Amino acid sequence: MINSLLTGAKTDIIQVLQVLKSKIITMINSVGVQNIDEMIIEKLDAGTEEMLLIWGEDHGVRTKLKIAHFKEAGRGAVASEDISMGDIALEIPESLIISEDLVRESDMYDPLKQLDDITSDTMLLLWSMRERYNSNSRFKIFFDTLPEEFNTGLSFGVDALAVLEGTLLLEELLQAKQLLRQQYDALCPKLCANHPKIFQQELYTWDKFLWACELWYSNGMKVVLSDGKLGTCLVPIAGLLNHSLCPHILHYGRVDQSTKSLKFRVSRSCKAGEQCYLSYGTFPGSHLITFYGFLPKGDNPYDVMPLDFDDCCNEDGRSNEAWTGESSRTTHMVRGTWLSKSDKPHAYGLPPPLLAHLRSVLKGDGIEQPPEGPKPDIHKENERAVLETVLSIFNPMLEGIGDSDDFERDNSRWDVKLAADYKDLQRRIISSVTKSCYSGLEMLDASA
Repeated sequence: MINSLLTGAKTDIIQVLQVLKSKIITMINSVGVQNIDEMIIEKLDAGTEEMLLIWGEDHGVRTKLKIAHFKEAGRGAVASEDISMGDIALEIPESLIISEDLVRESDMYDPLKQLDDITSDTMLLLWSMRERYNSNSRFKIFFDTLPEEFNTGLSFGVDALAVLEGTLLLEELLQAKQLLRQQYDALCPKLCANHPKIFQQELYTWDKFLWACELWYSNGMKVVLSDGKLGTCLVPIAGLLNHSLCPHILHYGRVDQSTKSLKFRVSRSCKAGEQCYLSYGTFPGSHLITFYGFLPKGDNPYDVMPLDFDDCCNEDGRSNEAWTGESSRTTHMVRGTWLSKSDKPHAYGLPPPLLAHLRSVLKGDGIEQPPEGPKPDIHKENERAVLETVLSIFNPMLEGIGDSDDFERDNSRWDVKLAADYKDLQRRIISSVTKSCYSGLEMLDASA
């Protein structure tokens, strides 16, 4: 916005705008410096990834990035030169984007469109299972650079699942795997039997189906193409960028109509040799493990624990059944209390909507809370009941997770280490909630 103002500004305004611009850039860069996630580069410009870059550039890709291998993180991208705020780090022609149009152009579209309730995403998944082994594919180099195993939560073994005992993630992974298996059983055997020349049985096994699912979950991007259609796509080269809690690239979901290309513009500067990060979205650690296979370093503000309540009363104290004929169900999200920035009394680092809900339900008489300040004993008892209710929810969770797992992580499989890291995170979140509640109870006792 400031750049656009500078182009038509008068002389006496230009200096003010330049000072403002410099100040804003300094503030943004200071946030980035505090959140840089340093990784050790093992290899730069290695093997097939370098061939992918060359292939991309031969087909119109423009980039200021190089591909590197990082210790314990796999592949990523580093800046080959200084990239200033607002510059384009990567530009991919629309012709290289793998989208639904490729399925429509293939011989498998006719049998697929006859299926009830099949989605475009599922069609693309089935297309990629065959295209992966197509030696004549124009995306052969792209498929050659993909790993044999994606190592996401969907591939967790028995030992890793055992580590997750007591966490919500265990149930989420088991349900996700079950749903994928049901989808496979409903699709692939039938397609192979009815159209064996198009859907070769050896290419449509369960293991290959799971691989394709992990490919699309971990590399798929929501893109608005030049025709205005929004769809999940694979974007060669861009899929190699890693995620960070403080990424350089935030917005990249729409093909530029004038250039017919997808532009990855940095929102903060990236120095030459520095890893350039992309935002995968505002996801909790459980989602990132399930579909991407990693936990981000640092405090993820989206790491939440959902609490579901079946209430007979709404927040004004009246019975929901009397008004709607059924009880209500509300969900509240709880984060680690160290992330709380509230300095209000009786906040305890817990979400205000959750506290308001519990106060209302426990009070049950519809009377509004009094203003801040000294509170009568009845309200102190209400606060005590709120904190004790939270403890009654989280103390059993802490007992269910147990103490830190005692095993040699460095010599464990990748999935076991990742499961243990996630369990440690959950233990930390729950412990912060219980400690905050106990501190709140101590404050109430001290003020008695």
